[in-house]
Amino acid sequence: MNDPLRPPKIFGIAGWKNSGKTGLMVRLVSEMTRRGYMVSTIKHAHHDFDIDKVGADSYRHREAGAHEVTIVSSTRFAIMHELRGAPEPTFEEILSRLAPCDLVLIEGYKREPVPKIEARREESAHREPLAPSDPHIMAIAADHPVADTGLPVFDLDDTQAIADFVEKVTGLRD
Repeated sequence: MNDPLRPPKIFGIAGWKNSGKTGLMVRLVSEMTRRGYMVSTIKHAHHDFDIDKVGADSYRHREAGAHEVTIVSSTRFAIMHELRGAPEPTFEEILSRLAPCDLVLIEGYKREPVPKIEARREESAHREPLAPSDPHIMAIAADHPVADTGLPVFDLDDTQAIADFVEKVTGLRD
């Protein structure tokens, strides 16, 4: 399905901490790849993070001052880019670095102007709805009844219906 000359479709999952974003993301990646799509993901973190282990060779390369460190094996490769005080790259800059694919699913990036679904869980500490102030939220996925919205509402665990919605909204099913 992947056409390297066609830009990928983009769809986001937004929500507050512990709203079910990551679980939905994982289920959607699994379902969309099962349907034959090549899927890439972007996860935005609002905090410092590290995917490297202290003491590993690649960690030592970064600590020594390397701008980018690439780790390559027969099963995968990863490139770590140290910002070293430079501004966080824009969403578009990150998107441009991805290999060609059919669909890019985004977790986080609440304010990006891309179609997205809002994840909501009743047990989430922060429960203020995002949808009323974000015109790019196309639907809500929740583990509880949602009233006072004109948007489609899905059960947070109904991955197949949400995947159907993603196909429709992004035009993947054309």
